[in-house]
Amino acid sequence: MTVIEGLIRTEGDGSLSFGNYELDAKSKVSDFEHFGDSYKVKTYKEITKLERNDLFVYESVPGTVVLNFSQKGDEVDFTVEGFEDTQIALGLEAEKEYRVYVDGVDVGSARTNLGGKLVFSVELGDEPKQIHVV
Repeated sequence: MTVIEGLIRTEGDGSLSFGNYELDAKSKVSDFEHFGDSYKVKTYKEITKLERNDLFVYESVPGTVVLNFSQKGDEVDFTVEGFEDTQIALGLEAEKEYRVYVDGVDVGSARTNLGGKLVFSVELGDEPKQIHVV
């Protein structure tokens, strides 16, 4: 399993990787600069949360490692790793319909709430899962 040294990093393709579900105690990094935005990550075995400019972006319960997180317009792509089934919430546009794909398989559509949160579950275990939301 992968963990992110330093809890958050910029990848060569401009995406973000963050999180560490192996930690027993809460850890965080604030004011991580990435393309003019300020990110904050909080992570440990029970939760991983990412904020951009103090606005909600990502949360998983229990904690996860997220690799190559990219959000462009109405699309979000990332790979997620964890030790058990995980509930993921993404901060997107309010009251809009999105399709969720896990490893290329359409797992259905969901509508964001008034706050723009899209919530879905992913079965995690031995293999990382590729997530695409559009």
